[in-house]
Amino acid sequence: MLLKNLIKENPAGLIARAYAFAERAHRGQKRMSGEPYFNHPIAVAEILAGWRMDDATIAAGLLHDTVEDTSASIEELKNAFGEETAFLVDGVTKLGRVKYRGPAVAAGSAEVAASATKAGKAMAGTEGKIESMRKLILALSQDLRVVFVKLADRLHNMETLAALPPAKQRRIALETDEIYAPLAYRLGMHNLSGELQDLAFPFLYPKEYRWILESTKAQYEKRIAYLEKLKPEVEALLEKHGLKPLTTDFRAKRYGSLYKKMLRYGMDIGKIYDLVAMRLIVQTIPECYAVLGVIHEAWPPLPGRIKDYIAMPKPNGYRSLHTTVIGPDEKIVEFQIRTAEMHEENEYGVAAHWLYKQKQGTGNREQGKNLAGQKLAKELAWVQQLKHWQEHVGNEAAIADPEEFMRAMKIDFFKDRIFAITPHGDVIDLPAGSTPVDFAYHVHSEVGDAATGAKVNGALVPLDHVLQSGDMVEILTQKGKKPSEAWLQFVKSGIARDRIRISMRQKRQLANRKPAANRCELKIAVEDRVGLIKDLSATIARNHLNIVAFHSDNPKDSRYPFDKIEIQCAEKEKIEKLILKLKAVKGVKEISYRLI
Repeated sequence: MLLKNLIKENPAGLIARAYAFAERAHRGQKRMSGEPYFNHPIAVAEILAGWRMDDATIAAGLLHDTVEDTSASIEELKNAFGEETAFLVDGVTKLGRVKYRGPAVAAGSAEVAASATKAGKAMAGTEGKIESMRKLILALSQDLRVVFVKLADRLHNMETLAALPPAKQRRIALETDEIYAPLAYRLGMHNLSGELQDLAFPFLYPKEYRWILESTKAQYEKRIAYLEKLKPEVEALLEKHGLKPLTTDFRAKRYGSLYKKMLRYGMDIGKIYDLVAMRLIVQTIPECYAVLGVIHEAWPPLPGRIKDYIAMPKPNGYRSLHTTVIGPDEKIVEFQIRTAEMHEENEYGVAAHWLYKQKQGTGNREQGKNLAGQKLAKELAWVQQLKHWQEHVGNEAAIADPEEFMRAMKIDFFKDRIFAITPHGDVIDLPAGSTPVDFAYHVHSEVGDAATGAKVNGALVPLDHVLQSGDMVEILTQKGKKPSEAWLQFVKSGIARDRIRISMRQKRQLANRKPAANRCELKIAVEDRVGLIKDLSATIARNHLNIVAFHSDNPKDSRYPFDKIEIQCAEKEKIEKLILKLKAVKGVKEISYRLI
């Protein structure tokens, strides 16, 4: 075990001390399965060690349940293990306190059950989801290591989920499928994301799970047998061209993702070409392309099935070459070709960068400053975008329409993604189904507001055109242009939707606003004399103000007649200075004014 080796290497170190503390704190506690509770923190720490986390994170994995489930306090952890480890434990504890409540999933059915009949219960569930999301966003933006510990915790809990009552099983499985599996994918941890989806699948959709096990078993066995037979032929072919893979293995498609893909293909497993793919790991990037060339020379590729994720990585950092060919015996085969470094990144995502980032820090794993987890959080653009969205749009949306908040959050950050490219080569990460308008708003809100059209791969397209991964997008703009309310019918991302709504709201407010005053009416009581009007006009002119209208009135009930003079000015300071000068004109008795 990695954990035991780490403790053996440094028996007085942070991990060893955390192990001893957690073992004492959880002594006598049992899990629902009946096993000692301490087995769970050990498993979490073991997972984190496998991801090459630093000492503070592995220690936090051992201690992550001590504050919530034992008499230990955060202050006690600070004193015993330092600020950094205590901070991570506190972050994981806060994430676990709000229980996620998604729509109930009926046992044995893929259909979502009817929502709660009582509005109060439904709202409480929604508020719980929103609070969960806010805490997750905060943890993501502060230090990714909190999320790493939570993901390791969730993985082991899912592996042991069968011991819990059915209702709790479904709640935890739903949260895992909707939030934690997509989050792992966004962090580039593909293997973990697939594991979490697979572990959730039988609890959410037991009938479908049983069906897919029964209906695909024979197909899996046939594909694996075929690839086992093909493997030496591929290796001999590559060796003939001076190429020797470090490893050649098979990647079977996971049941959860297989079921979702089969839904798109009318449940016809014959159309799933990557049920089992052959994976070739080589040393260098040039070798990746050389291997691709040899395979294409031997077997014809299927049109549109060559994907170069090395030249154009996925938004979460995934890199590999994929190709689907018509292999021996006219059978369709998918190959995945990558370097060992890419394979490690694809398996562990952001966690694979851990040692590199940690070395860039202070070098002191106990120190709480310049932490690698904080640096990683700041460097991941989508994490900062998520934090900004939640602070500037999400809070308002959550209050106005909690369900819309959750829907937008999941679409914008935790569902299937595509990437599109600006003319300058920048990659824009978008929800699947996005349009040029979504793209424009992700570039900048001003670009979105001013969009009039778009070019995709050099061809003009309408603004509701659905983008595909790898599209080159150029937005055509017009100065002074404002967004159209009709865009709300087709935009996919919450960011675009909220910007359009803000613009529409501002437009309505402007239309309803009373016109601002730009004139002033002076009412001057006068003792009439020859030349008075001339003197008043001259005084106004010397103050660089224009007279718009002038008329005199002599009411019967007034001691003095008065003149009404309308001038083109609405600045109170200028008007008050003018009044002082007008009062000095002979014959002026009193002056009042109003803005019009």
